[in-house]
Amino acid sequence: MAETKVKGASKASNSTKKSSAPKATPQGEAATDTVKQPDPVLPPVNSEAEQATGAPKATTPDQPQFPKETYLQWYEQMQLMRKFEEKAGQLYGQQKIKGFCHLYIGQEACVAGAVSALTKDDKWITAYRDHAHPLALGTSPNAIMAELYAKATGCSKGKGGSMHIFDKNVNFIGGHGIVGGQVPLGAGIAFAEKYNKTGNLCICYMGDGAVRQGALHEAFNMAMLWKLPVIFVVENNGYAMGTSVQRTSNVTELYTLGESYDMPSEPVNAMNVEDVHNAVARAAERARAGEGPTFLEFKTYRYKGHSMSDPAKYRTKEELEDYRSRDSIESVRHTILTHNMATEEELSAIDEKIKAQVLESVEFAETSPFPTADELYKDVYVQQDYPYIRD
Repeated sequence: MAETKVKGASKASNSTKKSSAPKATPQGEAATDTVKQPDPVLPPVNSEAEQATGAPKATTPDQPQFPKETYLQWYEQMQLMRKFEEKAGQLYGQQKIKGFCHLYIGQEACVAGAVSALTKDDKWITAYRDHAHPLALGTSPNAIMAELYAKATGCSKGKGGSMHIFDKNVNFIGGHGIVGGQVPLGAGIAFAEKYNKTGNLCICYMGDGAVRQGALHEAFNMAMLWKLPVIFVVENNGYAMGTSVQRTSNVTELYTLGESYDMPSEPVNAMNVEDVHNAVARAAERARAGEGPTFLEFKTYRYKGHSMSDPAKYRTKEELEDYRSRDSIESVRHTILTHNMATEEELSAIDEKIKAQVLESVEFAETSPFPTADELYKDVYVQQDYPYIRD
């Protein structure tokens, strides 16, 4: 297993290595050639035998770290995310889902491991790749699929669509379309939790492109100054839209950005759900103890393009297949079967249950009504009788 680095608990070390600048692309030349992504957290294949047997490359230990109930929960949650997203992609291709649609396929461990490490009273906020988070938190697949269809029965009443999923019942505060815009909101939610002395925290997700937004740095400074109970998570899947981290950032080890604020920061192998759980649990313990925020860099990978309109020609098939061989769902499945936590038949039963859930969500969305015109004037202001000018 790669060594876990935690920095920022004290003054940042001056010996931190600086990343080299990316090689410039000549003006007028398309930047379609791929750049090898840094992979300091994920271990390489150890042998040809490991490749031949299909054993997962993730850092799963010989003996399970958690009880079988946890592994089965992870398997079911991640399979639901995966199958729901695959169906959403299919429906988008049939033009039943319209607008923007950003799939989470490949990144499921980033959510599943965090859910098991936190409590149901903690708050969640993320960017616009936001279908998986509420699914793992317990939002009905029916309500999320209906929202993708822009139906009135959707969790945002059909007004948000793919990028603006909300569910107050599970403390999921969105789904936000402005890159980095949710970061100060996450700090604000954490401030409210601290002010009200709830003992809860906020986990705030962002993509790797968001770390270059000024709002992030303002939020980091305030969060550390006030010791807010917030876990900042950058889901570094290697590409901000279609541009690699190397082409857009002088600092490619993104977790080191937290060191500027003396914020405890570390990289996490987020293709491994155990590692995600452990990192989030450590950060949550600090937050609840009044020690303030943590910045986690989840090293992950999305198997699909940035959005449904992205053919992902900026990366090679070999790169994609390398990450697929580390698939978090297959890793958990391997652990479950190897340690006799469940049989193939029992896992197949879970798969069938999820398939039925997803099909039910499609039927629900298909048969649900669209919002009526008067919904335009609802959920805008707290004042119920706000005097709109309608002429």
